[in-house]
Amino acid sequence: MEHSSRAERVLRGVLITAILVFFLFPILWIFLMSFQTNEEVLRIPPSLFFKPTLINYASLITGKLQTAAGSLDLAFMLNLWNSVLLSTLSVALSLLLGVPAAYAFARFKFRGSEDIAFTLLSFRFAPPLLVLLPLSLYFQDIGLNDTYVGLIWVYQLIALPLILWIVRGYFEDISPDIEYAYRIAGHSWLQTFLRIAVPLARPGIAAAGLLAFIFCWNNFVFALILASADKQPVTVGALAFVTASGIQYGQIAAAIVLSITPTLALALYAQRYLVEGLSLGAVKG
Repeated sequence: MEHSSRAERVLRGVLITAILVFFLFPILWIFLMSFQTNEEVLRIPPSLFFKPTLINYASLITGKLQTAAGSLDLAFMLNLWNSVLLSTLSVALSLLLGVPAAYAFARFKFRGSEDIAFTLLSFRFAPPLLVLLPLSLYFQDIGLNDTYVGLIWVYQLIALPLILWIVRGYFEDISPDIEYAYRIAGHSWLQTFLRIAVPLARPGIAAAGLLAFIFCWNNFVFALILASADKQPVTVGALAFVTASGIQYGQIAAAIVLSITPTLALALYAQRYLVEGLSLGAVKG
């Protein structure tokens, strides 16, 4: 029996290691590519042994890309800043609007509430091209075309439905009796919402905000059509690495490493809220 249990543990360890290698190897390979020149990246057969260089990162930071056809100006750091600005402000606005709306849908049942909630969710699943043409014409009429405000407004189609539906589920899992007891003590609806409901749903709010941030960060189509080069995020700015003289694989790999760093840092920071949510659920159960 003991021998069989040991064999199962060894087999489980081997399988977990194989799965981790399968999923993490592409990330490791991209990280290694970011320290190679284009010639080393395209070398056949590929090799894990090479002389590392920081020229790819230097090109991104300085904005000067050296190609076979000459020097090319890049705006990668500006694109990276645009991604941080657009994603952060979009998620902040979505949380400001979506969390109270999610609480209202969870606590107050009124005629047509489910239809309204589903309609808001349907915006998340609608193809971006469905709204791009009318939005582009509308933005030109009201002066929001090629502006940060216009992009943040459009990003609500990505973030707001996601936050609304995820946070609504967390509010529904909170017992209304806790809020009723707090209100009996003489507190208002707003105080109950801010001091009881929001703290209890904080893990769900953090998880929803993290997912919304990632979806906003990865968006490509909206910024490609509705913004010019100086306001486009890093997803659109990466097109600059496809030049007439070829594809700059080393710079693309370095750009990927730099572009995933903010979302990775945010995910590591928000992980404690997710663990807190699981712990609260375990105590409650």
